[in-house]
Amino acid sequence: SGIVKIIPVDYSDLSMMNNEIKKMRKGDILVAKTTAPELIVACEKASAIVTDMGGLLSHAAIVSREFGIPCIVGTINATHILQDGDEVEVDATEGIVRIIKKNPHFTKNEKK
Repeated sequence: SGIVKIIPVDYSDLSMMNNEIKKMRKGDILVAKTTAPELIVACEKASAIVTDMGGLLSHAAIVSREFGIPCIVGTINATHILQDGDEVEVDATEGIVRIIKKNPHFTKNEKK
């Protein structure tokens, strides 16, 4: 379990991606549309990874196995349902992300 940090994947703005990665704390839950080598620093900080896209051989799945952290890929809509600051539990055995506590200080208007 941990706090959600959504990293927007936008290869046209690597500076923005790097700034979001810098905001991530060790132990946060990395939530992204997908992962790639450009997000490896975020993956290293994460206590779990959740992605909208991917499968058993996706970057997120392979990296999480190497780091020994839970990973759920192919959720389709995690980046739309979860918000920065939500507290969640990632159950990779069952393939479930449980929202423990929503971030009360976050509004959808803040999302980029």
